[in-house]
Amino acid sequence: MTFSDQFSQVADAYAQRRPRYPDQLFAYLAQVASRHQLAWDCAAGTGQASVPLARYFHRVVATDASPTMLARAPRHPQVEYRTATAEASGLEAETVDLVTVAQALHWLDPEGFYAEADRVLRPGGVLAAWTYGVQVLGDPTLNAVLSRFYRDTVGPYWPPERRHVEAGYRSLMFPYPELETPSFQMEEHWTLDELLGYVATWSATQHFREAKNRDPVPELAQALQPLWGEPGSILRVVWPLKLRLGLRPF
Repeated sequence: MTFSDQFSQVADAYAQRRPRYPDQLFAYLAQVASRHQLAWDCAAGTGQASVPLARYFHRVVATDASPTMLARAPRHPQVEYRTATAEASGLEAETVDLVTVAQALHWLDPEGFYAEADRVLRPGGVLAAWTYGVQVLGDPTLNAVLSRFYRDTVGPYWPPERRHVEAGYRSLMFPYPELETPSFQMEEHWTLDELLGYVATWSATQHFREAKNRDPVPELAQALQPLWGEPGSILRVVWPLKLRLGLRPF
């Protein structure tokens, strides 16, 4: 499977504008893992999951096929960034306690990635994949405007892989028997500019720009601004997380 580079062109914005995963998620993964020596964060992008994992694991190896994305990731003494594909991590066999793939499984060749995860995981090691779909704004009127933009304006420009995100990755195979997991969500309190910065990182927004030779985000800003309130007003934004998790058999 050829590497699909969807985000290198917006790497700076991706690093700054993507929402943060909740610490409760990483605490839960650490609870499930029986050892905490080494975690592999596959398709790490700009390190949104890599650095939080270092709170709970002695060492984190974060790989991505895009060196541009990894260059924007924050440095951390316990995190080693490597340019590598999901099918060839460069890690030694049966040395990893946790493998994570955050908001990226739909871009990978699942069979190739799962084979590599199975190779590097210790028996009883944990494989965790999670995704988040459409955000929910606290104001229903604003939420309706943003939903129309997602569905109608840039909707035709979502890559086909987006269907797996909307299905919570349930449309993708998973190699191990799955554990029941708690519910998690991401939550941010953003200004309108921060929300628009996030929307600008969507792959569909980028494809719209390329196809139409114009940016759809300013039009969205014009629609949202009168409804948002005073300049600098902050609203709550929530993304439900969908987590799939299993243990490598002994």
